[in-house]
Amino acid sequence: MDNGSRTLFIFNPVANKGRAARKEQWLKVLLSGRTDSVLITTTHAGHAGDIARSKAAEYCSIIACGGDGTLHEVANAVAGKDVRIGVLPIGSANDFIKTLYFNKSLPVGVEHFFSGGSVSVDLGSVSFGNGKRRSFINSLGIGFTGRIAKRVKQIHWWKGELVYVYAVLMVLFGYKPIKMRISIVLENSLLELYEPVFAFSVMNGKIEGGKFELAPSADVSDGLLDVCILKAIPKYAIFGYLLKYLHGTHVHDSKVLCCKAKAVEAMLEGSDVMHLDGEVIDDVSGRIAISVVPGGVAVLQSIM
Repeated sequence: MDNGSRTLFIFNPVANKGRAARKEQWLKVLLSGRTDSVLITTTHAGHAGDIARSKAAEYCSIIACGGDGTLHEVANAVAGKDVRIGVLPIGSANDFIKTLYFNKSLPVGVEHFFSGGSVSVDLGSVSFGNGKRRSFINSLGIGFTGRIAKRVKQIHWWKGELVYVYAVLMVLFGYKPIKMRISIVLENSLLELYEPVFAFSVMNGKIEGGKFELAPSADVSDGLLDVCILKAIPKYAIFGYLLKYLHGTHVHDSKVLCCKAKAVEAMLEGSDVMHLDGEVIDDVSGRIAISVVPGGVAVLQSIM
């Protein structure tokens, strides 16, 4: 059997704070009897990326069975390669697939991975530190949302979207807007800011944190990224903005800058936390360069 008809399922049992492990037997039953599929279970952090990187040439499709972190690893491993990726959402937030099937029902089971088509999806590319480079498929955040992502990773006793609410409260205590020098390459012009920023996000998808619609007009295939910047506000005001983020109405607020961009550069005066699809990178500082890779990866999508 050639790789033109083979599908690899990479299962992450620690997704959703370890609750995904309950789905392993269910997935094995769904795949039983299929000679065109292989299931590999991850055993440690980063394993999903290692598997995808080493097996990309052997399979036509690789399915990330987990949350956005699992998808992040797989997308980074196969970007630019001739292999399609899919998402079996068993994580806590599952942000990216909510954009892929925005206002549509998510497919059930695994049959759609074998019978559906695929769509070319953009990737965000970020350069930071001493030549480090990573891709993100859904979102990037520095400062407030980066710290929230870090806190979420540390919380094991709550599940689902409640963990994000708790993390917001924990991060908010003692938080101050961070000074950033930001340059945004728009479609036909350049926008520059130098001021304290409460929250800085660059989106490829629409949603972050399970329900927050940070980029209502985002299109994962338009060749552009969506920037969402909340300027300095009093801490008590964040709760009103969180309600706006839930419905995407923050885009009309004077304290919020939302725009589509080809590239973004942020210069940090100190060090802070950055997340890429919820995966945490500590102590980023200096220049952070973000650009879009149009059609960077092919994603399986059922025919609706």
